[in-house]
Amino acid sequence: MLDFTSALYLGFEHASRSLPGWDRLTLGKPAALEQIPGAEQVRQELAALTGCEQVVLGSSTLHLFCDLFAMLARRKVTICIDEATYPIARWGTDRAAVFGVPVRRFAYHDARELRRAIGQEYGNRPVIVTDGFSALRGTHAPLRDYADCAAERNGLLIVDDTQALGIFGQQAESMGPYGMGGGGSLKHFKLRDPRIVVVSSLAKAFGVPVAMLGGSRTAVEEFYEHSATLVHCSPPSAAAIAAAQRALQLNREFGDALRRRLAERVVRFRRRLAGLCSTESLFPVQSLKLPPNLDIYALYRALLARGVRSLLRRDRRSRGLGITFVLTARHPLEEIDAAVEALLELVGHASSASMKRLADQAARVF
Repeated sequence: MLDFTSALYLGFEHASRSLPGWDRLTLGKPAALEQIPGAEQVRQELAALTGCEQVVLGSSTLHLFCDLFAMLARRKVTICIDEATYPIARWGTDRAAVFGVPVRRFAYHDARELRRAIGQEYGNRPVIVTDGFSALRGTHAPLRDYADCAAERNGLLIVDDTQALGIFGQQAESMGPYGMGGGGSLKHFKLRDPRIVVVSSLAKAFGVPVAMLGGSRTAVEEFYEHSATLVHCSPPSAAAIAAAQRALQLNREFGDALRRRLAERVVRFRRRLAGLCSTESLFPVQSLKLPPNLDIYALYRALLARGVRSLLRRDRRSRGLGITFVLTARHPLEEIDAAVEALLELVGHASSASMKRLADQAARVF
């Protein structure tokens, strides 16, 4: 089976034999009392990588967002959230709404509408929430414009940078489309602003179930002081911390080469598909632009029957089905070519009857 569903973009997998041993998987204590050995080194390295003054670790971005928005709910703020923001951050804003915080949505990457929304709020400081990069739409958020909006009203910009971390970095023409270092959106846009808080998971490009919240020293220390999950939930395990250390080391040594390798695979995929990709982005998440009368579900099942696993998804705007391929640096070129050939053949001979036959074949196989 050719699998194009994994978001381990750089191909980091961290087999147990690749990690050093540990005396205890967990300390049986919350992070507020004591950190797992190695966690401080990971915090420092992530701060340097992402351009944050300080970083705190969490088990997931959900833990961090819930704590962050519960903390902000104590202030006189209005949350303004980009409508395309990933659900995890939106769940955090839902928690703030429970405490009575006004939550306003504004159009995707529309700084003008954001300014209008902020202008209608009197007395409340704006908290602007966005993804750093939208994987499905293939575009960066206008973070500099959003940061300016926050600064004008002494507000805060919160960025979910999970997709960008490990992929985008300092822009350098010689380093390919993703840039250098993999530090994420702040490094990509050369942003250093105490009003920006970044929340990211390492579970995508770095392949590690650990999350980070980074920002100014003041912001992180305030979060640490008010965090409930650091007191009541287990911190990342010794295994996760060891994997994070390894991922950061691999990124230092081989990250830029892997990002170039990944970009080559994305370019090959797009060129061979000849216009069937829905965006101009070279991000490794590639959604298809298919003929309007095509039975998407039947095509997905037909690809499975051909031994190609892709992502069947529902578009949040149109509510229709779509197919997405996720590429990684580990994909051999032959697998990419084979998947594209199967897809082009199926789309080229698409008819409701043939698609139904292929879908029936897939049902018998799977």
